[in-house]
Amino acid sequence: MRICLVTPFAWSQPHDVNEHVAGVAAALRDLGHTVTVVAPSTRAADLKAGRHALAGTDPLPDVVAITPAVPISRRSQMGVPVGARANIALILARGDFDVVHGFEPGLPSLSYLALLETNAVTAATFSSSERLTYPPAKGQRERLRARIDALIALSPEARDAAAELYTGTWHLESPGIDLATFGPATKRNIIVVEAKRTERPLARAVIDTLRELPDWEIVLLNTKPLGGRPSVPRALTGRVHVRTARDGASRAAILAEAAIFVPAVDGLPRLLLEAQTSGCAIARPTGVAEQPELAAALAARFADTETLLTTEKSVSLAAAEGASFADVAASLAAIYDQALAQRPATRPRRDSDPLADRPWILADLHMHTSWSFDCAVEPADLVAHAEAEGLGAIAVTDHNVFGGALATVEVAADRELIVIPGEEIKTDNQGEVIGLFLEREIPRGMPFDETIAAIKEQGGLVYVPHPFDRMHTVPSPATLQRHLADIDLFEVYNARLLWDAHNDEALRFARKYDLAMGAGSDAHVLQGLGTGAVRMRSFNDPEEFLVSIRGAEIVRRPKSLAYLQSLKWMAQVRDKVK
Repeated sequence: MRICLVTPFAWSQPHDVNEHVAGVAAALRDLGHTVTVVAPSTRAADLKAGRHALAGTDPLPDVVAITPAVPISRRSQMGVPVGARANIALILARGDFDVVHGFEPGLPSLSYLALLETNAVTAATFSSSERLTYPPAKGQRERLRARIDALIALSPEARDAAAELYTGTWHLESPGIDLATFGPATKRNIIVVEAKRTERPLARAVIDTLRELPDWEIVLLNTKPLGGRPSVPRALTGRVHVRTARDGASRAAILAEAAIFVPAVDGLPRLLLEAQTSGCAIARPTGVAEQPELAAALAARFADTETLLTTEKSVSLAAAEGASFADVAASLAAIYDQALAQRPATRPRRDSDPLADRPWILADLHMHTSWSFDCAVEPADLVAHAEAEGLGAIAVTDHNVFGGALATVEVAADRELIVIPGEEIKTDNQGEVIGLFLEREIPRGMPFDETIAAIKEQGGLVYVPHPFDRMHTVPSPATLQRHLADIDLFEVYNARLLWDAHNDEALRFARKYDLAMGAGSDAHVLQGLGTGAVRMRSFNDPEEFLVSIRGAEIVRRPKSLAYLQSLKWMAQVRDKVK
C-alpha cells in the first residue's frame, strides 16, 4: 500500500504524536508498505526539501515538510498557514496514496485539511481528549466525519471524548513502543514521578514519602519545557531531581534504572507505556485524582516490600506486551485493508455503450404529487407539464405514500413519457430513502437497514436523496459508509437545496466511493419540474436504468428558490381554503 501519514505538529520539534507517527511509519515500511509522512516544520532546510519534493518527479522521501509551523504555544507547534491547502492537494496528487491517515484532525491543521481533500481511503487517530476543538460547528464536524473511513483512538479517554462528536465503529490502539530503545534493566532505588504543573499536589505527596525512605531518590520527569517545580524541603534537596526529557531516547535512560513510576492523573499514555516496558512498578491506585496521597502511599509500599515490587514489575511487563510499534503497524494495516475492502469495487470503463441505439432523454428522478402532504400537483398535470418541459422520464417519489406514483403511471400509460414508480420513505432516525421501481408502498418509521431491505425485496433500487442537506434529517456518515454496497443511486444534485455546498459534499462522496449519481428537482410545484435532472439513455427496466445511469450527465437548471417556495405556499393555502 501507498500510505500517507499526516501530523499537525512540527516535525522539527519533539512531540508525543510525532513519536507515534515516526514509530508507526518505520514499522509499516518494515511490512513492505510505502509510507510518506507529511508535516509542518520550523527548519528552513526541511521546507526547502519539501518544496523540491512537491515540484519534482522522483519518488517522495520518507518525510515531506510542506508548510511552516504556526506557533500555538511554546509547548507545541502546528501549521495551517496560507498555501497549506494547496500544498496538501499537491502532495496528495503526487503520492497517489491508497490510504491517507490524519492524526489529531480535531485541530485546525494539516491533518484536517488532508482528510477533507483526499479521495483515498482515510483513517483518523485521536490521541488526546483535549484536542477536539475544531471544527467548532456541528455541520463542519459531520462533513469531516463523512470523509473518515476508520476511527482510531490511542486511549479510552480520547475514544470516549471523540465518540461524542464522531459516531461510528472505533478502534483502540496502543501509543506504540520502540523495543530497541525501551526495556528492563538493572534497577536503582529511584521513583520517577510524571511532573505536571496542574498536578503539583501529587508530586509534593510523593516527595513527602522520602522522609520514610532514606535510601530512595525521586526524579520529577517533565515531558514539556519546564514551567516551574514544586517546593522541596531543604533536608531532601539532594534526593529530589528534576529532569526534562521531551523525546523517547532521553526518557529511556531515566526509566531504565527507575524501580517505581508514578503517572500523572492526566498524563501521557505514551509515558506510562514506556515505564511499563522498562519494568517499573506503577503506582496508580483508584481515587488518586481526589487523593494524591494514595499514590504516594502505594509507592512507599512498593519501596518497602521487595516481593511486592518484584511482582508489580512483572505486571508492568505483561501489560506492555503486544504494544510495540510492529504490533501497532500490523493492526493498522489490517484496519486499512478492511476499509479498502468496504469500498465498492470500481466499475470498469466500458469500451462500448450497450444502450448506444437508445435516444438520449432528460430524467428528473425526484418529485412529488398531491399525494404528498406538502404538494398540490395532480398526477395528470404533472405528466402534461413534464412533457412540455421536454422530460423523457420522471420518478414520482411522494412522502411515505405510493398512490401518487401509481396514479401517475396510469395517466402516462399511453404516452412516451417514462414514469418510475417510487416513494420517499422516512426512516426512524436516519433521514429518508427513496425506493425506485417499486410495486407497493413501504411503511415509514423503520430503521435504515430495514427500509433498504424492503426496497430490495421488491426488486427496487435504493436512491439516497439530499444526503448532506442539514435542513433535513439525514443519515449519519457512519450509516452511509456501512451501506455503500446497498446504495444503487446517490443524489448529487437536488435543485431545492438552499446551500450548494450540501450538493457539492454529496458529489465528493459519490466520487470517492464510485457511487452512481442521480439528480432531481424535488419539485413540489409544476414550475420546479426539471430544474434538476440527468441526461441518460432511454431504458425499459431497472437493469437498463442502472446501465444507463453510469453514463449519465448531471443537468442543473436552477430557478429562484424563493419563487418556487412561494408558489408552494400559495398552493397549500388554496387547498386549505377549498
